[in-house]
Amino acid sequence: MAVYSITGPAREEDQQFADAKEVPISEITRGYTAGDFERVLIRDNKVFAVTHSGAAVQSYKEARDSVSQLGWNDPQNKTVVEVENREAENLFLAVLPDLLFFLLVLSGIIWLFRGIARSQSNALSFGKSRARVADAKQVATRFKDVAGAEEAKEDLVEVVDFLKNPKKYINLGAKIPKGVLLVGAPGTGKTLLARAVAGEAGVPFFSIAGSEFVEMFVGVGASRVRDLFMKAKRNAPCIIFIDEIDAVGRQRGGAGFGGGHDEREQTLNQILTEMDGFEQGTNVIVMAATNRPDVLDQALLRPGRFDRRIFIDKPDIEAREKILEVHMRNKKSTKTVDLESVAKQTVGLTGADLENIANEAAIFAAKRGRKSLTNQDLIDAVEKVTLGSEKKSRKLTEKEKKITAYHELGHAIVGYLCPESDPLHKISIVSRGSALGVTWFLPQEDQYTTSKAKFLDEVCGLLGGRAAEEIIFNEITTGASNDIERASLICRNMAMHYGMGDDDLGIVAYGEKQGTMFLGVDPAVTRNYSEQMAQHIDEFTRETIAAQYKRAKDLVTKHRRKLDELAAILLKKETMSLEEFEEVFAGKKRNAKDGK
Repeated sequence: MAVYSITGPAREEDQQFADAKEVPISEITRGYTAGDFERVLIRDNKVFAVTHSGAAVQSYKEARDSVSQLGWNDPQNKTVVEVENREAENLFLAVLPDLLFFLLVLSGIIWLFRGIARSQSNALSFGKSRARVADAKQVATRFKDVAGAEEAKEDLVEVVDFLKNPKKYINLGAKIPKGVLLVGAPGTGKTLLARAVAGEAGVPFFSIAGSEFVEMFVGVGASRVRDLFMKAKRNAPCIIFIDEIDAVGRQRGGAGFGGGHDEREQTLNQILTEMDGFEQGTNVIVMAATNRPDVLDQALLRPGRFDRRIFIDKPDIEAREKILEVHMRNKKSTKTVDLESVAKQTVGLTGADLENIANEAAIFAAKRGRKSLTNQDLIDAVEKVTLGSEKKSRKLTEKEKKITAYHELGHAIVGYLCPESDPLHKISIVSRGSALGVTWFLPQEDQYTTSKAKFLDEVCGLLGGRAAEEIIFNEITTGASNDIERASLICRNMAMHYGMGDDDLGIVAYGEKQGTMFLGVDPAVTRNYSEQMAQHIDEFTRETIAAQYKRAKDLVTKHRRKLDELAAILLKKETMSLEEFEEVFAGKKRNAKDGK
């Protein structure tokens, strides 16, 4: 009985058929009929036959010849006839390039349609709010993490209480302010306070910058405002915090404050409308921060919108010490660290500056291979932040170094002798920033008013460096350029703004300021006085500076010997403390017991 089989490629038999003897196809047919072969393999147009002894022969057949046409389908014949079907494999290889091309085209079409779908999706979501949302569990900031703003925290406590217990106020007919505007110089902690309110109240916190509302497409800003307030109402009670609101809240109309931008004005109009549209039961409070309240639109500040304004001043000495304590919590420090002395050395700095000082101190300690911060690390950090990094690579000539030493000591001696001047702290001829040397005067406490005598002493101290140069070297350099600018500014302010001029000027303010001094903005001044008054102001400035310069020269001349002694020491040590200065100048011995 004949056996037929259709198999896949039998590659393991290739070695067996490699040495097969080639014979005519008729011989294989005779051997099949005679039963001489154990099996016959048909592979495409090739025919292989294996005898009972294992010998193999091969031949070729016509492509159109089938098994039946060859007579190899005898059911009585026990020879196994196998047909190896390689047409499928050849067909696959033939169509593979076309298949790959088709798949590539199909992938391109799918990618194109997905891109269109994404574009449509982005177009539909372009007007959605970009506010970052932090739920009640994510906002970990509390009032204890905010130091140095006690008055501001007191104003915000009732906002927190309203968010926690709104019925207590609503039942009495009270309305909590819908908008709270935080005003303060950069780095005073406005954003931190807003997060603390959200953390204390345990409500979601929507945070967005004013610039994120406005885009190049018309109507997008207003759409984002609507979406933001809609999300806020769904998550009420909650807080919306808009940082740098002056980006969209400037005065409308285009008159001098960057107005006239239709898209920005539409965004502002939408904010005004949404704040008016708040219902009493929504429990949504809008908080905003700015350091330019003078440019905000009046409609934004009226009652019913941002009707509560909280001013955040720069911290005083006690507040600075508390802020430093907060920033030193996660830092290892020795017991000798004196935060009070650091607070005294950082008059006028904000919370962000103090955080930077604590971080710089940690960096100094790490660079020096210490395991904990020392007081010296903090002192060096204060000097780096306030005065700039030391430029040891700046090499001065011996003459320049000597001029710098006498210049700085001229400041020190004159300032030390002026009774209303701030106390001397340190003298250095190591370059910092753009200065070749530094004479550092530090007030013992925060001062909120300044007398005329203090102004005059400050001008005298500023001119002490130039006076020393002229007396010692009989020449002057450009080193006093900044001192002259500052002295001139003080004298002009005395004459124009403080009513401290002579009788010709009287108690009159000259020049109209445009700006807010408490935010650190240098205001522009509009001239509103005559040429005659301008001449009087110039004369007062010149005469005051001349008088104080003569006073400074007299002080330097009187103490010329001490100046030479101090200069010799400063040229060797490059840095001199107050104690070292007093030991030479005033004959005060340092206390060995204190290690000073």
